[in-house]
Amino acid sequence: MKIDRKNPMPIYHQIYRDLKERIEGDLISGEYLPSEDELADQYGVSRLTVRQALKNLMEDGIIEKQRGKKSKIKEIKNIENLSQLKGFTQDAMLLGHTPSSIVLANKLINVPDQAFDKFKVPRGSKVIFLNRLRLLDGIPYAIEMAYINVSIDVKLLDVLDMDMSKSSLYAFFKDEVGLKLEYADETIEVVQANSENAKLLGIQSGNCILLRNRFTYTHEGQCIEYVQSYYRGDKYKFNIRIRS
Repeated sequence: MKIDRKNPMPIYHQIYRDLKERIEGDLISGEYLPSEDELADQYGVSRLTVRQALKNLMEDGIIEKQRGKKSKIKEIKNIENLSQLKGFTQDAMLLGHTPSSIVLANKLINVPDQAFDKFKVPRGSKVIFLNRLRLLDGIPYAIEMAYINVSIDVKLLDVLDMDMSKSSLYAFFKDEVGLKLEYADETIEVVQANSENAKLLGIQSGNCILLRNRFTYTHEGQCIEYVQSYYRGDKYKFNIRIRS
């Protein structure tokens, strides 16, 4: 890029925008940018000007820098829009990722206490417990524990015989059972990963992770699932638009 010195935009901001475009286009997460001296030579400016551009990139969370080292491109987090009701698979594909799953459990268990009032079933009723490690592009992103209310439709029991490492639960609800999902109530909080979760997610025990609890309802107002999920805090963030 050639600096346009007649442009009213500050030179450091021109460099900032150029580097940002390069990072979003050709460069890869984890790579190092050229040194301040090298960038100053490339752009024909002072190190002070380059330093300001890098400072803005750092404030935006695009790069990180350790003392005495080059600037490193931070890994871009997956962003999920919370204003739409979508499953993990659908959301990942919309964002251009390749989703996959490792099934940790797929069986009938007693309805958990957290879902008893929502499911409106007798004590001792059975629900499907589907526990999966969720991956994006082969990297562990989340642990998902879904409790499915089979009292809504007997066809939901087919989940027990399905290969849920490749199947979308929400697509099954819609296409195979004919259920229309209307809305979900969800809470999100920050917790620390225990040793078991940390091992599955490939992080250190005690790291911060996001705990999501979701109750999903059909068009008829029936609670079809309760899902408890743990998401890696270093790879995931959520977006929501709030209107006045």
